[in-house]
Amino acid sequence: MPARLPSWAWVTGLTVGAIAAVTVLGVQADRGSHPTATSAKPSSTASAQPTPTPSTPARVPDGSGTGRRVVYSLGEKRVWLVDASEATRRTFTVWPGSVSPDPGSYTVSSRNAATTGSDGVQIEHIMYFAAKSGISVAFSNAVDGASPPPAASGIKTGGVRMRKADGTALWAFGTVGTTVTVVK
Repeated sequence: MPARLPSWAWVTGLTVGAIAAVTVLGVQADRGSHPTATSAKPSSTASAQPTPTPSTPARVPDGSGTGRRVVYSLGEKRVWLVDASEATRRTFTVWPGSVSPDPGSYTVSSRNAATTGSDGVQIEHIMYFAAKSGISVAFSNAVDGASPPPAASGIKTGGVRMRKADGTALWAFGTVGTTVTVVK
């Protein structure tokens, strides 16, 4: 008959096993394939720059800092998730609200899993990172995945909306304290 182990040995063994499993899964996730931007049809007013495709993702803007960060371009209406090695893990277009932050460096100050946006839409993955004119600016996505309707005249909104899959990716990437660099 085998000897019985004390209960602390079982707990220690389970803890070590769980830490090892999480570490292996984390390494596999970091080495796995990472989605990139999808092709969008250019409008008649589009510039002569090539449209990003999965094989040619949009380049992270110059002057957007270094290290692990979220980069938000006001002019391109685009976000990049950049890892510590300067590799773009994902890039996607967004729909900004009527209030935009000034260019500069911010940090994710708080997160909220879900709420109702100032436009009455159910939103999720809310990540607050700036404020301007008393309006909080945050990334989010509509729970139903819809794009936001055009803003009614005079309504000030600081929500930077994105597609549902992009909101999920940003939520996983941007924890409290993550740097958000806003560029023109």
